[in-house]
Amino acid sequence: MLAAGGAAASVGLPAFSQQGEAFPSRVIRIVVPYPAGGTTDQLARAIAQPMREVLGQTVIVENKPGAGGTIGTDYVAKQPADGYTLVFGNSGPSATAGLMRKLPYDPQKDFRPISGVMRVPMILAVPADSPHKSVA
Repeated sequence: MLAAGGAAASVGLPAFSQQGEAFPSRVIRIVVPYPAGGTTDQLARAIAQPMREVLGQTVIVENKPGAGGTIGTDYVAKQPADGYTLVFGNSGPSATAGLMRKLPYDPQKDFRPISGVMRVPMILAVPADSPHKSVA
């Protein structure tokens, strides 16, 4: 599944290249707006490997955590729109828009998704010996 995600992510990248430039011609950076070692970071690193193989270029993962993903996401929003700096994450930075008075970027206007990676169902759980069986 991860290899397919990496390959799928790389399919959309050539659309970002500037005319006349062979893409990719330099290092691609995947910015994770969360600390190193977490699930998002691990998944980004797992996807970077098949992207390297498909694109034949170095792909590195950089962590730029802070403010619920806002710092790293804003960093990517301010980079050239050339496909060489990508942000990898969940809906956190977009959801933050409803929680913060002013974001330094517009999640709807400043970004365009180029690939889905996976679907993660969320659950509520209790310890196995809990008497609770549902939220009802």
